[in-house]
Amino acid sequence: MSKFSYAAGLLLGALAAVILISQAATASGSPGSESVKDRIEQAIEPFDSLKVTTAYPLPVKTVEAKEQYQGGSFKVLARKDQITRFRCSVCHNDKMVKVRNGALFTHSDIQLNHGLGRNQLTCNECHAIENRDVLVDKQGGQIDFDHSYQLCGKCHFRQKRDWLGGAHGKRETYWAGERVIRNCTSCHNPHSPAFPTKMPATYSLPLDE
Repeated sequence: MSKFSYAAGLLLGALAAVILISQAATASGSPGSESVKDRIEQAIEPFDSLKVTTAYPLPVKTVEAKEQYQGGSFKVLARKDQITRFRCSVCHNDKMVKVRNGALFTHSDIQLNHGLGRNQLTCNECHAIENRDVLVDKQGGQIDFDHSYQLCGKCHFRQKRDWLGGAHGKRETYWAGERVIRNCTSCHNPHSPAFPTKMPATYSLPLDE
């Protein structure tokens, strides 16, 4: 018998052993041995996606949303951990500012381009004057930075409706499992939220000379 035939025989024998062991485990009814079909047929309660854990935990912080969608509660990506100069009250307090041009030094990188024409926003239309650690709406209601979607939705209500339904925005976890989606400011710069115009990349065959 050739070496090739001998090796092939060993491989077939090992494969047969694996199959026999698998069948024996299934027959014994050990936990986890049932098939997907068996689990579906044996189910007595409706499928609940929130009970399905993701394969990999998210490396970023999330918070429970203060809104509901058709599937119930969900989570959004936290915002405050991404703000490098938070808490704002470290500087915005009743202490005397001894640094010259402090606002220029700390906020010169901010280009405010939110709203068109006479609807152009100013800083204090979103940031509370008395408490800079929170956002504020037109009625004076305070909104946590982690839940900035509540403020954005005051004007962009159609986008918020689509965001809640899943048609706008991006999900951060798998389709089966806990719903975690991006906050508005995860994608949009709150001071200049419009994305720059980008033409689609095309490919054209070179013209024959």
